[in-house]
Amino acid sequence: MTTAQHPHNTPALLSLIPHAFAVLWLGLMAGFFGTYSANVNLATLQMDGATYATVQSAFNRNVRHALFFVLFFGPPLWCALAIATAWREHRALWWRLLAVVGVAYLLGIVFFTQQVNLPLNYTTEAWNPRALPDDWPQVRDQWNAANLWRALLSVGCFAAAVGTLVGRLAGRRT
Repeated sequence: MTTAQHPHNTPALLSLIPHAFAVLWLGLMAGFFGTYSANVNLATLQMDGATYATVQSAFNRNVRHALFFVLFFGPPLWCALAIATAWREHRALWWRLLAVVGVAYLLGIVFFTQQVNLPLNYTTEAWNPRALPDDWPQVRDQWNAANLWRALLSVGCFAAAVGTLVGRLAGRRT
C-alpha cells in the first residue's frame, strides 16, 4: 500500500472532499434537469401558447440567481479540484474517468446550454403571449429536447462520478 493510498493519510483523505463535492453537485444538477424534463416539460405540453410563453419566461428569469449559478458551474470546477488534489494518482482509472466527466459536463451541459438553451430562452422571453409566432410549438419542442439531452447527460455524468468515487475508495482498501 502506497502512502497516498494509506487509509490514515490525512492529505489523501482531504483530497476526497472535492471528489465527494463533485459527485454531490453532479447529482444535484442531474436531479434538477431530470425533474424539469420529467415533470415541468410534460406539464408545458398541456398549456396553450399564451400560458406556455408566460410560464417559460418566468422560469427562465427566476432561475438566474446565485445559488443556481453555483450549482450549475460547480461540477467541472469540483472535478478539476478533485483531480488536481490527487495528481499523484493520475494513472488510476478513476482519476481519468473523473477528468472525462468534468470535460463532458463542461462541454455537454455548460457549452451546450450557452449555444442551444439560452438562445431559445431569449426567443421565448421576447414573445408577446397575446401574439405568438406560428412556430412557438416547434421552439417549445426544441427547448424540451435540448433539456432532455442535458438531463440524460447529467445523469450519465453523475453515475460515472459515483463510479469513480466508489472505485477510488475500493482501491484504498487494497
